[in-house]
Amino acid sequence: MRSNNLQQYVTIVEFLGKTLGPDYEVVLQDLNPEHQAIVAIANGHISGRQVGSPLTDASLQMLSSKAYESNDFLCNYRGIAVNGHVLRSSTMFIKDDKGTPIGFLCINFDDSRFQELNGKMLDIVHPGSFLTRGPAEHDTIQESPAGIPASPDVITENFSMDISSLMQKIFDDATASLTTPIDRLNQHERKDIIEQLQEQGLFQLKGAISFVAKKFSCSTATIYRYLSEISD
Repeated sequence: MRSNNLQQYVTIVEFLGKTLGPDYEVVLQDLNPEHQAIVAIANGHISGRQVGSPLTDASLQMLSSKAYESNDFLCNYRGIAVNGHVLRSSTMFIKDDKGTPIGFLCINFDDSRFQELNGKMLDIVHPGSFLTRGPAEHDTIQESPAGIPASPDVITENFSMDISSLMQKIFDDATASLTTPIDRLNQHERKDIIEQLQEQGLFQLKGAISFVAKKFSCSTATIYRYLSEISD
């Protein structure tokens, strides 16, 4: 059930979507633990999501790190749409009277049409056939939108269509560098991965404990014990 405090933002989502235009996706996420999903979205074609789609990995990370305690919003971090387009993403934290986050209002800007238009205009003014470029220049790719600084602390957001694929994505990222099979990890190595998963916000999701226990072929009690040891 959507919080009454979020109801007023549903109209804002529709308003911003129509005002900003089709290159701006506007999203309202309900953070209620029993819900944790998109409750309103405008221009969802940008990420391919719809009402009912789960929170993103970046949203979970913001919750886990409690970024909302020292910020009212985060602007211009990197998002990656399912079609590979790089987005400029921003999130406002909607809080209750006690400062507890109850929702996220997000705007994702896809400037790919403007980049394409810019390229066509430059090609008209100065056709590429007149340019002589070295081999290195042909391989240059701009990985982030202009104006967004390259920094290890910059958030990268990936958009998942369902909870299962979101949990799998977070788990795969945390175990990508492993050289030892999951079923052969020792207790210390498992605990390190559990800590990474906690930092990435995986355990904010309902069912995450059972999901990780199945991955490690252990009991849910074991995962709870690891989490308790990490928090001590």
